[in-house]
Amino acid sequence: MTFTTTHTENYARCIAASTRIRWDIDRDVIRGRVFDFSKTFLPDGLSRISRLDFLQPADQVRLSQIQGRTYANMFGLVERFIGIKMLEITRDHWFGDQVALEALVRFTDEELKHQELFRRIERLAAAGMPPGYEFLPTANEVAAKVLQAPTWSVLALTCHIELFTQIHYRQSIEPQEQLSDLYKDVFLYHWREESQHAILDALEWEREDARITPEERDAAVDGLIALIGAIDGILQKQSLADAHYFVVTSGRRVPQTQLDSLTAGLLDAYRWQYIVSGVQQARFRELLMQMITGSQWQRIQSALSPLMG
Repeated sequence: MTFTTTHTENYARCIAASTRIRWDIDRDVIRGRVFDFSKTFLPDGLSRISRLDFLQPADQVRLSQIQGRTYANMFGLVERFIGIKMLEITRDHWFGDQVALEALVRFTDEELKHQELFRRIERLAAAGMPPGYEFLPTANEVAAKVLQAPTWSVLALTCHIELFTQIHYRQSIEPQEQLSDLYKDVFLYHWREESQHAILDALEWEREDARITPEERDAAVDGLIALIGAIDGILQKQSLADAHYFVVTSGRRVPQTQLDSLTAGLLDAYRWQYIVSGVQQARFRELLMQMITGSQWQRIQSALSPLMG
């Protein structure tokens, strides 16, 4: 495609929305509250816990809280490399479109705030849950590896993430009344700002696509496939860690068959949350398909096929 305009008006609308919906972690989100551990954190549309038919209702609630804790930590993780990449590409606008520059600087500022929000949520979760939980990936190490990929690949992954946050909130979290009020509010406020970020992601991804050669794009498709594979590696390790934590803190012996089913169920849920739901999102596929060839799409599909469940 040819990208012939900076779409200043779209950047300006994102600035206006950012100004209008700006929120504060303490004043608007946490408001002195703690988690209610009698309630579910992550809804079944994301956790897929109902598929684990050997769990009792109390176990289902507890597993949703473990998944919810990991879900928040995963967003804190990905927002590290997203913030760095967005700060990096502001350079392209330093001596150009100052409206675009302001929009991306606001984006970066909001990503830093989100990281702090999720650090706070981890501390609140840790205060009410048994010791022993581990979130295995390290934000800086993951960011350093992700940012070695071509910019096109990183922006594609970023757009994928920002778009699936919209689907997760609107289709799964928002409609559920039985969730922890604090947990639900975290993702309400997160969604409000991420909805603008998704627009900026698409603008910057299209701009990068217009800049690179066909050969660079082909290499970037491989870069995106590699990033998806790296995310899946993280999910495989975290599903094992979360299953182990659930069993150790259950206070009873769990048969190996159930442990295996639990680990597989967590991996299925995590792949759905962080890979499949985004790939299936209509806007993401629309953007991707207008940039790549049929053979490149086949390469992506082949890589995704084992993960789709």
